[in-house]
Amino acid sequence: MLLTANLTLSVVVIIVAENFRAVNDKYGPLARIGPNDLLTSDPEVIRRMGRTSSKPAYRRSSWYDAMKMDPYHNSLFSIRDTQAHDKLKAKLSFGYGGKENPSLEDGIDAQLGALVDLIRRKYISTALELKPIDLATTAQFFTLDALTKVAYGYAFGYLSTDSDVYDYIKETEALVPSLVMSAEVPWIGKILFSPTFLKFAGPKPSDKKGFGMMLKLAADLATTRFEPGAKDEKDMLIIAGSDTTATAIRGTLLNLMTAPHAYRKLQNEIDEAAANGSLSSPVKAEEGRKLQYLQAVIYEGLRINIPFSGLVSKEVPPEGDTINGQFIPGRTRIGQNFLAVQRSKDIFGDDADLFRPERWLDIDEAQSTQWRHHVELVFSSGRWGCSGKPVAFIELNKIYVEVSPFPGMGGYERARLIGFKRKLLRRFDMQLIFPTKPIETINKNLFFQKNMWVRVTERFPESP
Repeated sequence: MLLTANLTLSVVVIIVAENFRAVNDKYGPLARIGPNDLLTSDPEVIRRMGRTSSKPAYRRSSWYDAMKMDPYHNSLFSIRDTQAHDKLKAKLSFGYGGKENPSLEDGIDAQLGALVDLIRRKYISTALELKPIDLATTAQFFTLDALTKVAYGYAFGYLSTDSDVYDYIKETEALVPSLVMSAEVPWIGKILFSPTFLKFAGPKPSDKKGFGMMLKLAADLATTRFEPGAKDEKDMLIIAGSDTTATAIRGTLLNLMTAPHAYRKLQNEIDEAAANGSLSSPVKAEEGRKLQYLQAVIYEGLRINIPFSGLVSKEVPPEGDTINGQFIPGRTRIGQNFLAVQRSKDIFGDDADLFRPERWLDIDEAQSTQWRHHVELVFSSGRWGCSGKPVAFIELNKIYVEVSPFPGMGGYERARLIGFKRKLLRRFDMQLIFPTKPIETINKNLFFQKNMWVRVTERFPESP
């Protein structure tokens, strides 16, 4: 039965993922949250809305009108015309794939090296000196530099300067609430994205910071790339989500720092792989994919720390549709409840709220494949799936190997035992400085996180 929930207060305060989860937990997998809006926590309904073969076919709803980095022009994430979307996505897909874009992984490796260099340069603590690092912010510096290196051909320097270049993070946090309100309340979006409002308040290429500066840099790069004789490099086509990947990284690192058993298992797996020559330096993404426990950590981290909680609502076809015996009128918007899907006890067991990578080791291959498909719904599904997904998985398969919060239990003895090479830049001990308040989080569809203060020491200090 389709039931109704009043989310007015949640919309006014700023939509929080937990509010949406509570709705589907209370009212079932398909609940009404507005005059023309439904919310689903059913994985099959989410997949159904993304299938190219679905009859009738769903399209993007007015929710996407507010999802424009450049409010004057549509991007792949904001375009609503299905045919135009599919055509543009097909063009961009070659730039997002590691095999089609050989320089992609090299660009990420360079920024991984810059991350390690930053930590060693400024944040290595000793018995005599504490040098705390806000790992939440630094994780986003890494994903931003990796993104800009791949997308624009050079890193903007978040890691090298250890600063919020162009105030991107600050400006994003200020802008996102208006985008959320515009997406969830259509009449607000019509005002905020009207030509008159944008003329006075929208980002412009003449801006010296924030989205406006990003627009200018993108425009300048396009002009340079496509002038006579310019090389058409595929990395220009990459616009991966730095904010979303950063959420997965810092959340998973936090989970590891509060789960000693997971520390040890991941540490042992990586140490053994390094000892038998299975890991390069830096580790290749393909090598990371072969580490069973690392994969469990990656997928469990994505499941617990969903990167994005926006509704990404799709529109029911004009003729309507029938879902689980319930007729849904045409042009109804159906939002996707990412958190409810990933914390489903029916799918992942009674301890679905717990970070426990071992759950992935206790199941057969068929169930593991099914679970992976469920978790990958955080990137949406089918034709609406995130094109930056391959980039995100390359980053995730590298960073937990190269920069991992491992406990320093027997580090030197283990190194001598397995012949670990000191030159590998992948060994830090990390300890939360404020374990009772490990991180500050505000959810505005994106997760804005800071003050994840960590003490970092080296497991294998270099010789003086």
